[in-house]
Amino acid sequence: MSELREIFAGETGLGGPALLELRPRWGSAEAIAQLVDEQLRPAGYRLVGVFDDTSDYARSILGFRVTHSTAWGRFVYVDDVSTVPEARGHGYADQLVGWVKGEAARLDCEAVHLDSGVAASRAAAHRLYMRHHLAITSHHFSVEV
Repeated sequence: MSELREIFAGETGLGGPALLELRPRWGSAEAIAQLVDEQLRPAGYRLVGVFDDTSDYARSILGFRVTHSTAWGRFVYVDDVSTVPEARGHGYADQLVGWVKGEAARLDCEAVHLDSGVAASRAAAHRLYMRHHLAITSHHFSVEV
């Protein structure tokens, strides 16, 4: 049995292992939890997770924020979707993507947006997004400075 719930400030470490799977650059679950609580949450970032009875930690997480732009109006931007390897294939990320679409509607947003890497290792994630009718609508450009 699984439970989907919001992970609030002060308990962000419960999502740390799943976040670190997607964002290893932060080095530890504690470091990424600190980043979320100290820098991202004050800017509106929210974190939801799916928990099951096999661990005290979230098996899968989704981090998002509500924002506005001239291009898209009011929308939910999904920063992070990640599942720990041993919990993949149970539909946890699927639950989270479905939930965030409902939350976007509840918050009077026009759409849900996310960026996803293009490496072959991201194919499963892309199938998830397409199952939920997210379309590839643009290219994302960046440059390191």
